[in-house]
Amino acid sequence: MPGMWWWVGASLVVGLISAYLIWTAGRVDRLRLRAEAAARALEAHLLRRAAAAAVLAERRYGVELYAAARIALDAEPEEREAAENDLTRQLRAVRLDPADPECETVIAASRRLALARQVHTDLVRDARAARGRPVVRLLRMGRRHPWPRYFDIDDPTVALPADVPA
Repeated sequence: MPGMWWWVGASLVVGLISAYLIWTAGRVDRLRLRAEAAARALEAHLLRRAAAAAVLAERRYGVELYAAARIALDAEPEEREAAENDLTRQLRAVRLDPADPECETVIAASRRLALARQVHTDLVRDARAARGRPVVRLLRMGRRHPWPRYFDIDDPTVALPADVPA
């Protein structure tokens, strides 16, 4: 009879370890999926801001802002960060009036982009931390998928004039 308790105890330990490993693998996969969804949302907000900037530049502000917006819209994935940084610099150089509906569209798109970027950064950080755990690396739980990448751009919020309340 005493030998039976060893089997029960060993089975319980194996069951708990298996449950932990299954939970960890699920967490790694959920975080990866959330980071991918955040990347798609970030991409959508980047496109919205670039499109709004292109429309605004076409109507008012000229060639440089329009060119930066078109480059951001047409950029390949590996060129995207540089194109978005250039668009951000061009938008900061232009004085946007928040009372104007066309300018308000660009300002609102920039604010939403800043929020989407922060969410994406947080989720990528969490996914990378989960994949960096020793158990996950040892058992290669995330080997089928590439590591989540940060999207490193300047803060996309557009500064408002000092005399205009936000």
